[in-house]
Amino acid sequence: MAFDFQKYFFFLQRIGSRYYLIAGAIFFLFYVVLKNKILHKKIQSLFPKNSDYLREIFYSTITILIFGFIPLFFIANPAMKPHTTLYNNISDYGWFYYFLAYPIMFIMHDTYFYWTHRIMHHKSLFNIMHLVHHKSTNPSPWAAYAFHPLESIVEVGIFVVFLFTIPVHTTHIIIFFLLSIMYNIYGHLGWELYPKGFSKSLIGKWVNTSVNHNQHHKYFKGNYGLYFLVWDRMMGTIRADYDEAFEEVKSR
Repeated sequence: MAFDFQKYFFFLQRIGSRYYLIAGAIFFLFYVVLKNKILHKKIQSLFPKNSDYLREIFYSTITILIFGFIPLFFIANPAMKPHTTLYNNISDYGWFYYFLAYPIMFIMHDTYFYWTHRIMHHKSLFNIMHLVHHKSTNPSPWAAYAFHPLESIVEVGIFVVFLFTIPVHTTHIIIFFLLSIMYNIYGHLGWELYPKGFSKSLIGKWVNTSVNHNQHHKYFKGNYGLYFLVWDRMMGTIRADYDEAFEEVKSR
């Protein structure tokens, strides 16, 4: 397969515009427009340095450049696409499966993320693969894609998993990864959006929050989940001070 620059730049535009527009808009809203009004509610009272923002944006850009190769190879490649589970007609599997696929994808991604995340925290891999992301000890929205290139390859691996496990419609890919980056940006936001008491509620105790992931960046250990806390609670890796920290932030 000859390298198709036109298609590669098409995927870069899709992935990059989604990231820069959403992360940029959220950053501008919270870190510029509302900064002084909601300063007291910030999870960590201090703000990252400008050099931190630039580092996060730099590595995010590298990540996007890497992400662009994956759909080029698996979707735009005539030799590979027929072997994937990608389909174009919703009628092939029906509307029931179409909507059911979304929660399945979130569960699959959360499981994939939890275990690959824990593996990258192993002492033999952490400095090589994951330290770049953890340089954001006080993350901003720009940290959402701030990965070392090797970690970027791991992170985009879920895309390949989808394409070779469950039937995925073209719009599944578009909508799922849009929702995914939105929640990822929220996780690195620096402010908590869920209400007081959420972390102890019947549903909230299983849902990941910005406070939860902020603790992971601050302390480096515990709280490994992405969307949910099911694996963290099952494996005993949720921080013992999580609920206390959540209530402290929401009580200000």
